[in-house]
Amino acid sequence: MPFVRPVLVPALALALVLAAPPGRAQTTGSEAKVPETTAEIQLSFAPVVKAAAPSVVNIYAKRVVERPGGLAGPFAQDPFFRRFFQGMGRPTQQVQNSLGSGVIVREDGLVVTNLHVVGQATEIRAVLTDGREFEAEILLADKDSDLVVLKLQEAEGLPALPLRDTAEVEVGDLVLAIGNPFGVGQTVTSGIVSALARTREAPTGGSGYYLQTDAAINPGNSGGALVDMRGRLLGINTAILSRSGGSIGIGFAVPSDLVAQVVAQAEAGRSTLTRPWAGLSGQPVDGALAEALGLDRVQGLAVSELHPLSPFARAGLARGDVLLSVDGRPVSAETELEFRLATLGVGREAEIAWISNGEERRATLRLTAAPDEPARDERELPGPSPLGGLTISNLNPAVAMETGLPDDALGVVVLDVAEESARAGFRKGDRILEINGAEIADTEALDAIAAKPPRVLELTVERAGRRGKMRFSR
Repeated sequence: MPFVRPVLVPALALALVLAAPPGRAQTTGSEAKVPETTAEIQLSFAPVVKAAAPSVVNIYAKRVVERPGGLAGPFAQDPFFRRFFQGMGRPTQQVQNSLGSGVIVREDGLVVTNLHVVGQATEIRAVLTDGREFEAEILLADKDSDLVVLKLQEAEGLPALPLRDTAEVEVGDLVLAIGNPFGVGQTVTSGIVSALARTREAPTGGSGYYLQTDAAINPGNSGGALVDMRGRLLGINTAILSRSGGSIGIGFAVPSDLVAQVVAQAEAGRSTLTRPWAGLSGQPVDGALAEALGLDRVQGLAVSELHPLSPFARAGLARGDVLLSVDGRPVSAETELEFRLATLGVGREAEIAWISNGEERRATLRLTAAPDEPARDERELPGPSPLGGLTISNLNPAVAMETGLPDDALGVVVLDVAEESARAGFRKGDRILEINGAEIADTEALDAIAAKPPRVLELTVERAGRRGKMRFSR
């Protein structure tokens, strides 16, 4: 079977799937109704489009990137010559333009779009369907969800889309996607919600959790709106699955529940999304594991690791238990758990259900941020050793969460690297475990070595779960 890779939906909003009359179709629970007569099928979605389309804007982002110097002319693409001449010559700056979509969620000009549309932009403009243009600035950016909240300058009285609770959404619900594929102008497409809980890597590298739709999503749709038959926002169109780069009817949208939390934190003045901390890891329960655990059906997340400070541990969970739900919503994967917690936010209380020794249990826990203890003690190491210029920190649950390391990771992690340190081979997220055979327990110990380095440095470094050696001498 050929490999299918996820493709970013690079630009303006997607126009998603519809197929039923807005006046008759119901979209909640057992009341859902599909067209039954020719007359119903011939009804128009125009009222929904007229209500929702003005809230979808075109996003124009400009960024300046630096290109390394290298070979020019007819030999520039020849691998043999590039190998010897790449990096020679003066670096050049190049202006890149990206096109995407955004959704107005507040009348005073708050707009949600994708990070891969506006990330690192030096200039951002939003253009409304009525032709008005606004300069925009980033209020909050979240890499894991690929979401950004923009503030349009001097905007007021804009048409804002209401958000719909995605707990009400069902597979088969009719939806529309509104956006600007290929930059051709605002376009509307129709379809259905084809799946509710799809987990996959986000375009920006995080772990994404999506609604799936069969919308015709194409390049230029990123950041657009997925709306229901009442013109309410269900999600932000973000990515597609495609062999060719064009739509094959599998599109992904970030659910509106997470959009609501991102907007709320931006309004509270935060520049990054603060997520509640789970402090656990586990694996989805499959048929074999369900049989081994004595479960009557495949469900839940089997807990394999649990940090002693985890709120779930305090609520009574233990290794080997099966977490079933959070706040009444099912959990079957770590990504789904992270999404459930993120939509609730820090400070909320949530009821959890789990199975322990064959018995179902329930408890209420308070969601908290990852503890920032022991102290991170961030330091920039002095030169002239190869360690000079590294910014390091002690590991704790908060730092581990920020750097994508396991909750129980200990020792020292690299937060940033200077140019010389990068040339020496260091990368952000590296854990420095040992130097010349001695364990590095904290930043103070590493700082002392950097200040008076021995003639030979042999480091044990862990990167992306793999350990390796780095050796330097002078």
